[in-house]
Amino acid sequence: MLNIKSQPEGGAFALSFEGHLDTKTAKSAEDALDGALAAGQTKIAIDFAKLEYISSVGLRVLLSTMKKLKKAGGKLHLAGMNPTVKEVFDISGFSNIFTIFGTRAEALQAF
Repeated sequence: MLNIKSQPEGGAFALSFEGHLDTKTAKSAEDALDGALAAGQTKIAIDFAKLEYISSVGLRVLLSTMKKLKKAGGKLHLAGMNPTVKEVFDISGFSNIFTIFGTRAEALQAF
C-alpha cells in the first residue's frame, strides 16, 4: 500500500510517499508524478520519511520522472530516506543519479 499526499510548497511541489513503492503501487506513484508534470510543476520534491520500502519498479518510476523533468527544464529532489530505503539507492547506484537531502525542508529550500 502507498499513500501519497501532495501540495504546492515554497514555490515547488511536494509529495509525501508513505508505505511501499513497488510493483503494486508504482502506477499510483507514476500517476501522481505525471499529474504534477501535466499541471506545469517543474520543481518536485518527494519526501520519503514514511516510505518503508522501494523496489526496482519504484526506482524506474523515479528515474522516468527525473528524465521528464529534465526535458522540461525542471528538477527532482528526494528527501528523508530511512536507512533501508537509502541502502536500496546506494546499492543500485541511484544515490549518484538523484539529488538527495536529509529533510523535506532542505529539499524544498535547494530549488
